[in-house]
Amino acid sequence: MNARTEISIASPALYLQVAERLRTRIFAHELPPGSWIDEQALAQEYGISRTPLREALKVLASENLVMLKPRRGCYVTELSEQDLDEIFPVMALLEGRCAAAAAQKANEADLSGLVDIHKQLEEHARNGDADRFFDANQHFHTRLQELAGNRWLSQLIDETRKMLKLTRRDSLRLDGRLKQSLAEHRAIFKAIQQHDANEAGRLMHEHLLSGRAALVKLHTKA
Repeated sequence: MNARTEISIASPALYLQVAERLRTRIFAHELPPGSWIDEQALAQEYGISRTPLREALKVLASENLVMLKPRRGCYVTELSEQDLDEIFPVMALLEGRCAAAAAQKANEADLSGLVDIHKQLEEHARNGDADRFFDANQHFHTRLQELAGNRWLSQLIDETRKMLKLTRRDSLRLDGRLKQSLAEHRAIFKAIQQHDANEAGRLMHEHLLSGRAALVKLHTKA
């Protein structure tokens, strides 16, 4: 009885761990958009059977990070330009609402914490470090979600952000985008410090759409 209980608990934990490892590799573009996932090679690499790997891929498919194609296998999702045109406005609305709520609720201690994150953004932009800027940017946005305190809004943002992680980092490769993004963050942070909910929401909305515009320019040049 105890042995069965241990197996039933351990099995789902394994495939969830595998799903997290694959998710991380997808976001890091180690498994790039559109690439075929070699299940046999991954199972050998992780030292597991194909069963937990396939269960992990089902989890990622439910998050739209991979596509399971009958008789063809599994592929990392590749977003089309139309997908991005549809996703970014939704994200802009969600994050705009989040920034507005954060501006209303943030106290002095909260603002002090945001100052520390913003200093990181300034430093990484000054050094031209797009990867670290991206990570600090994610931290800033996540902190605003926490300050907004709306779990339903946060859940929608998290689900949508997973899709944008497939491409959003690329926008920082556009010449001048790092500097532009920093300027946008400065304005958003100032509005939050002033507890101006409407302005914080408007600026965040524009910030997300600006990121989409940068991607369009980047793809046009490619």
